[in-house]
Amino acid sequence: MLNGIWLALMLVAVLYAAFTGRMDAVKTAALTGAKDAVDLVIGLVGVMALFLGLMRVAQEGGLLRAVQRGLAPVLRRLFPDVPTDHPAMGAMIMNLASNVLGLGNAATPFGLKAMAELQKLNRTPASASDAMVLFLAINATSVSLFPLGVIGVRASLGSTSPESIWVPTILATAASTATAIAVHFLLRRRAFFQPRSDLAPLEATPAGDADAAPAADAVGAAP
Repeated sequence: MLNGIWLALMLVAVLYAAFTGRMDAVKTAALTGAKDAVDLVIGLVGVMALFLGLMRVAQEGGLLRAVQRGLAPVLRRLFPDVPTDHPAMGAMIMNLASNVLGLGNAATPFGLKAMAELQKLNRTPASASDAMVLFLAINATSVSLFPLGVIGVRASLGSTSPESIWVPTILATAASTATAIAVHFLLRRRAFFQPRSDLAPLEATPAGDADAAPAADAVGAAP
């Protein structure tokens, strides 16, 4: 769907430029944008290498474990339906701790693992469980103690104080997370937001994907 939206935007822009005689401006903007993107990425390499290296040292020094210990009792209260010794709880703690420390690449696999484990506890497999919805809301609005990406972009663009967004980011993400949790508990009891048990569970292989099964069989049968 997103690919279709981007394609539509590009087509509309090109057609509008053609009708208004601004194709030269489109060509110039495209080439300039490509150059600026490369310059931005190259400028970010050093900054992100420095910040991520420092975070790696902090992680090895026990900072991640300390954050995990701090999050564990909070998550037990927020997710009473998830057993404390279940793999889902461990994956959620690791995911949120990584997000808090700005380790987005490390957080992604833990987030996927957490959702897969929460699905195993889901009593209505065709709908997202209460725990899955809350975890997704917290994940999307996660408190960020180290907004390394934004700081890196500001530094690469020549900001004189790229770290000035640190405290505002902490306050803003804390407020967004608190709001997400409050809205979840406010709406969870409404009938409209209750999980539906009348829906058929999703199949592992979509029925409409008729070409996938023969292709898989052919690969499996190949010597």
